[in-house]
Amino acid sequence: MTKQVDDIIRNAGGTPPVDQSQRTLTDGSPVTDDHRELKANGQQKGYVVLSDAERARGFVRPVRRSYQHVGRPGPQFPLRDLTPDEHRQYDQYGYLKYEDYPPERGPLCGRFWTQAMLDAVDKGCGAVTTMGHAIAETYARSPNFYGGTFCCGCGKHLPVGADGEFVWVDNPDQRVGT
Repeated sequence: MTKQVDDIIRNAGGTPPVDQSQRTLTDGSPVTDDHRELKANGQQKGYVVLSDAERARGFVRPVRRSYQHVGRPGPQFPLRDLTPDEHRQYDQYGYLKYEDYPPERGPLCGRFWTQAMLDAVDKGCGAVTTMGHAIAETYARSPNFYGGTFCCGCGKHLPVGADGEFVWVDNPDQRVGT
């Protein structure tokens, strides 16, 4: 039945929805609780990917294998100082600036920034990391599958997504995980 539904979706120009439960480790073995244990080089013992069968159902992005550590993106909109009320409420978290988002994003939308966050903007190590094929295909099938990825330059895992620290080498305008 799944194949028939997938064929209908493909024939209509779409990509079948992702079944996030279809997971294995990169070597095809079942996901185990210890897969996150770190090796001496900072990489995990094993990485979770979508199964071969799930990845074969189609990609929503190109399969890209290499990304660059560029650091976190900075504010997109003007920053303002905190109000006295905001200081009382948020000084305990170290916030010192607020980014007001435009009204079309919704009422009272914005983001607080600490000095450490501002200092980290665009401060990636610049290293390019190339991932294995199964991980690359998982990103192509489900771009937001992961919350972080490994930087071979820093030797640690860092965030991906709109506020993540990596861009694709062949498309530096797109953050990994978006």
